[in-house]
Amino acid sequence: MFQRILVANRGEIALRVFRACRELGIETVGIFSEADRGAAYLELADEAYCVGPPKVCDSYLKIDRVISAAEIGNVQAIHPGYGFLAENAHFAEVCRSCNIEFIGPSHEAMALVGDKNAARQMARQADVPAVPGSDGLVSNETEALRIAHEIGFPVLIKAAAGGGGRGMRVALNDLALKSSLQQAQAEAGAAFGNSEIYLEKYIEHPRHVEVQILADLDGNVVHLWERDCTVQRRHQKLIEESPAPQLDGQTRAAMCEAAVRLVNAANYTNAGTVEFIVDRQGRFYFIELNARIQVEHPVTEMVTGIDLIKAQIRVAAGEPLPFGQEGIQSRGAAIECRINAEDPTKHFRPCPGTIQRLIVPGGFGVRFDSHVHAGYTVSPHYDSMIGKLIVHQPTRQEAIDCMQRALGELRVEGVRTTIPLLKEVLAHSAFNEGLVDTTFIERTWP
Repeated sequence: MFQRILVANRGEIALRVFRACRELGIETVGIFSEADRGAAYLELADEAYCVGPPKVCDSYLKIDRVISAAEIGNVQAIHPGYGFLAENAHFAEVCRSCNIEFIGPSHEAMALVGDKNAARQMARQADVPAVPGSDGLVSNETEALRIAHEIGFPVLIKAAAGGGGRGMRVALNDLALKSSLQQAQAEAGAAFGNSEIYLEKYIEHPRHVEVQILADLDGNVVHLWERDCTVQRRHQKLIEESPAPQLDGQTRAAMCEAAVRLVNAANYTNAGTVEFIVDRQGRFYFIELNARIQVEHPVTEMVTGIDLIKAQIRVAAGEPLPFGQEGIQSRGAAIECRINAEDPTKHFRPCPGTIQRLIVPGGFGVRFDSHVHAGYTVSPHYDSMIGKLIVHQPTRQEAIDCMQRALGELRVEGVRTTIPLLKEVLAHSAFNEGLVDTTFIERTWP
C-alpha cells in the first residue's frame, strides 16, 4: 500500500480523497492555487503546496508544477479526482515515467477510450450497441451531408475529444448541419485542442444511464450496477439516482454486461463509467467511457456499500478486487442533487461570492459531500458546484421524500443556488413517475 498520495485536485473531491486516505492510514499532499490558499479543506492534508495563480491553465493544469509538488512531497502515487488532469493520458504517462503511480487506468487505455470515435468502433467490436453514425471522423461538409442523409436527420455532431457537452450540436436539416459543423469544430478546438468531430443519429427524448465499473490489474472486472443521470441541462447533470427508474431487469442486466465487455476489450483498469442512452423503446446505445471517478459516485456507494475511492487506491497499489460480481448487491434507492452556486432564473449564471450562513441537513440516510462552510468564498475561477446532497432509503419514493426534506433543511445564504429548482424537480409528477428524458429541464423550465 502507498505511504503518501498527492491529490491533484481541489474542493469537494480533494476533501473526499483526503478522508479516504486518512482512513487507510495514508498520508496526503494537497495542491492549491492562490485563489484556494487558506481553504479549510486543505487542513486535512498532511502537506500542501501552491502550484500557481487562480487560472486553472496556470495552476491545476500545469503538469510540471503538479509533478514538482509530488516530488517535493515524496509521494508514491497521484489521485487526479475528476476534471482538470483526470482524463489526460499524457499526464498519466508523465506520472509513471517519474516513478509515481497514477491512480487510474494506463495512459494507453485512457487515450483509447478518450477518443470517442475510437471507443465507438471498439464498442461495435465488443458487441456493444452503439448509436448509428459515421464510421470514423468527419473531415468536411460534403462528407457530413452524405452521412446525415444516410442515417437520417436529426443528427448529433460530437467532438472526438473532451466532454461536458462542448463541441456538441444538433442539426435538423442541411442548412443547420453546415453552420453547426463549423461551430462544433471551433468549440472543440478551443476547449480540447482537438477540433476533430464525428456524427451520430440524434436519439430524440432519450434517457441517460451509466454503469459504474471496477477492474483490477489481474484482469478481474465487475460492474456496480447503474445510475440514471437523465435530469440534466445542456449535458450538465443536475440529479442522479440508482437504480434507474423505468428500466426493466432484463435491460438492466444486458447493459451492465455490455459495460463489462467493453472494459475488457479496452484492457482497462481501475474505476470507470460506461455511459449509455436509452430510447423510448428501451433500447440502449453506448456513447462513451469516462476514465475517472464521477461526480455522482456517491450514489453507487450508497446502494452497494462499496467505497469507490478506497477501491481505486487499492487497485492502483496492486491489490486484487476483494469481491466478485455475485458479491455486489444493489440495496434500496439513492438520489444525488448537485448544489451549484448558480441562478436558475438567470440562465444558470454562476454566482460567486461569500457564503454567509450554511446549515447542513442530517438524519437517517442523508449525506452532504462539500468543502464549503460559512465564510467560504465561492471563486469565479472554478466550477460552480459547492456540494452534493445524497440520500439513501429503502425505496425510491422514500428517497424522494427524504431528499425533499433535506433540500428544505439545507441553507446556503450569501450566494444564489440551484436549490429552489431542485425542489421543483423533485416535486414534479414526471420525475416522481420516472417519465423524464434529457430535455426535461429545458422543456419544463424554459
